[in-house]
Amino acid sequence: MTAPIHVSAAVITDAEGRLLLVRKSGTTAFMQPGGKPEPGESPAQTLVRELAEEIGVHVPESRLRALGRFTAPAANERGHEVVADVFAVDIGDATPVVAAEIAELRWVGRTDADGLEVAPLALAYFLAG
Repeated sequence: MTAPIHVSAAVITDAEGRLLLVRKSGTTAFMQPGGKPEPGESPAQTLVRELAEEIGVHVPESRLRALGRFTAPAANERGHEVVADVFAVDIGDATPVVAAEIAELRWVGRTDADGLEVAPLALAYFLAG
């Protein structure tokens, strides 16, 4: 069995209840913003850094609300499982933008997800119909 991939991931929703998903360059699956920790980072610190890097949104840790740890098959690394520390994030009136390795971002509702390749983590837990 391969080692799990540990990440921090964000649940960011808009006024219509749609979930913010991103697609990294060179990949096809849409997933929640977030990523892997740097050495010594807590899950919350990882997410704060990743949100700034990936979508240009700067939020303090106080705006994160832990939702728990979730596991699912990894979207972009076959044969691996992702273990995600997931946080609900209030971005206020900030506007997410494509930055760093992100190629595209979309606000996705449950019905929109049917026409997209969505990472198993987001599909199973945060876009469940």
